Amino acid sequence: MSPDKMVRMANQIATFFKTQPGEDAPAKVAAHISDFWEPRMREQLRAYAESGGAGLDDTVVKALPLV
Repeated sequence: MSPDKMVRMANQIATFFKTQPGEDAPAKVAAHISDFWEPRMREQLRAYAESGGAGLDDTVVKALPLV
């Protein structure tokens, strides 16, 4: 998957969960990514974040250790 598409998808998930009540948006983002993204996609996202993660929402970055 292209990095741009991956970042856009991850950020859309974060945007959705940030609108929900509660302070646990990173945990909800992590659960969604764990449940619905295949292992290759999760690893690509993790590697992208480790290489700087340009454009990733802070909630996605906070979620990654929980994935």
